[in-house]
Amino acid sequence: MNTSGSRHLKPDWVIIFLFICLAGIGFVNIYSASVSGLEVSLLDLSKPHGKQLMFIGLSSILILLIFSLDSKFYERFAFVFYLITTLLLIGLFIFGKKISGATSWYVFGGVSIQPSEFAKVSCALLVAKYLSDNQVDLKNLKDLSVLSLWIFIPAFLILIQPDAGSALVFTAFFLVMYLHSLSGWFVFAGFSAIIMFLLTLLLGSTWAIGVVLGFCVLLYFLLGKRKHKTGPLLLFFSICVVFSLSVNYIFQEVFEQRHRDRFNIVLGLTEDNRDIGFNTYQSKIALGSGGFWGKGFMEGTQTKGNFVPEQHTDYIFTTVGEEWGFAGSFVVIALFVLFLLRLLHLINRQKTAFAKWYGFGVVCVFFIHFAINIGMVIGVVPTIGIPLPFFSYGGSSLWGFTLLLFIFIKLDATRYNEW
Repeated sequence: MNTSGSRHLKPDWVIIFLFICLAGIGFVNIYSASVSGLEVSLLDLSKPHGKQLMFIGLSSILILLIFSLDSKFYERFAFVFYLITTLLLIGLFIFGKKISGATSWYVFGGVSIQPSEFAKVSCALLVAKYLSDNQVDLKNLKDLSVLSLWIFIPAFLILIQPDAGSALVFTAFFLVMYLHSLSGWFVFAGFSAIIMFLLTLLLGSTWAIGVVLGFCVLLYFLLGKRKHKTGPLLLFFSICVVFSLSVNYIFQEVFEQRHRDRFNIVLGLTEDNRDIGFNTYQSKIALGSGGFWGKGFMEGTQTKGNFVPEQHTDYIFTTVGEEWGFAGSFVVIALFVLFLLRLLHLINRQKTAFAKWYGFGVVCVFFIHFAINIGMVIGVVPTIGIPLPFFSYGGSSLWGFTLLLFIFIKLDATRYNEW
């Protein structure tokens, strides 16, 4: 139980209010996306909205459990949590059920549990525990390798389910590592690889290499023709050339056809409004049809016609855009931005290194989910199946996000006891 005491327990009511707002608005839109008329009961467990209401109720119990435990409990047992979720991920390949082409769920009766949602929480705890050690320096190859391995293991197990979207979220922890002491060159290398990959797909290897050559020449003159910068620039250019020449092989031989199709659609290389690109095409129609003020609650024709597949899950934001318009979409995005900014404010006042680095893990995970989901819905990011926090239907995602957030709220609420 909570031995750190209820004295000085000061949960941040602003972040809790934002959580309630997001979960509440999310439920309203799930209701609209899952029923055809107002006569349907809120407690109808045969409908997604009824199940989501039950998930929200269970989340309340989960929050009480989080607050009942000592704040040091989460740091002390971080590795145990990590080990449990890793074993659950491994167990999927034996006991898991394949849904929508991915073996990502355990099914108990009518309830599905997705361990990857909880693996994000345990990984955030373990990363925070590792980084809170004063002796850790990520410029040291040993520390960098060990922590990268801890992140890679669950990400790899999720990737081979296959669930590339959930695996991608684990890149959030490399942002945390960068904020700690990871060299900026790793971040630069990562962004350069992404840009080079996209340039090669868009322009072909020859033109992509030409663009990089022009960039390196420009940078050389901007740096004043310094000889000690010539070597790194030549190395950077050489790596880009090799990487660009390997892109076509990776794209054709490593990526699956559905992944190639989605990239081609987003990059404008292919048009497909009936098959792979159907979701994105219909989501754009739904968003655009809402206009400035929207069509009104339960009045979305795209929503009621079930034109947008998986609308109550990964594409829930299209319901916001159609029924509440640009104004409603702006409010929802503003709430998420305020939510992220408030988390950053809480991080700045932490008294312990563990709480601080865990907080950075929390905000990075939420940011990745928010940015990619919205980008996916408006068609600037390939469809990869990432839920919108507190909005998308699903017990595992809601509970995972609730755990992630309220553990940090608990750590913040007892920060005076740790000082």
